[in-house]
Amino acid sequence: MIDWLLETDSLREFLQRLVDDAVSASGADGCGVTLQRRGRPLTVVSTGEVADKLDEKQYGQDDGPCLQALRTGRIVHVPEMLEESRWGPYPRFAADLGVRSSMSLPIPAHSHTAGALNFYATDPDAFTDSDRHALKLSTAQVGGGIALAQRLADAEDFARDLQTALASRRVIDQAIGSVMQQQQCTEEEAFDLLRRLSQQTNLKLHDVCTRLLTDIAGRPPTPAPPLRPRP
Repeated sequence: MIDWLLETDSLREFLQRLVDDAVSASGADGCGVTLQRRGRPLTVVSTGEVADKLDEKQYGQDDGPCLQALRTGRIVHVPEMLEESRWGPYPRFAADLGVRSSMSLPIPAHSHTAGALNFYATDPDAFTDSDRHALKLSTAQVGGGIALAQRLADAEDFARDLQTALASRRVIDQAIGSVMQQQQCTEEEAFDLLRRLSQQTNLKLHDVCTRLLTDIAGRPPTPAPPLRPRP
């Protein structure tokens, strides 16, 4: 899985490669990866001609095997759509599209994004015990890929927040130095002056300091250089 992560340019491409490989190695004819974002499910990648249609049918009626797997954290197996009585009109809809069996597996809990993999087959009883084991491994890999992508995104958010905080601190320190030079006062007195000005003008301290430095220099303060990892 690590090699695939290194070889692909995006999480979507990585998931697509995993899904295609899982379908090829099992009795499935198609698969969709469902993730829930902001309380709404969506199919992020799919393979096969009808996976998107089957997923969207379930989203539209807010019920179905993939949503049940996502919400309960349990595998949902449908051996024969024509004998299935759950989920209202969905089983007949699937059978009319040529899908006779399915297996929906929840994405493992180590990812904080709820989701499921939904495998579809044109034959009844298409998924054997060995298929279930292989598909569980594929689902674990998907969950691991999503968890890794989320950690990377969290790290990028943290780096951006840190860069913003450092840039703001840099501007404030420059403004304090200018006030100390102009007013011949201590650092504490300069900071207190800027803080009171911030309260009086109802502006953030960073904005007050930026305006002050702009007035003095005739241009906005130079942005702080971006953070770079040490070699």
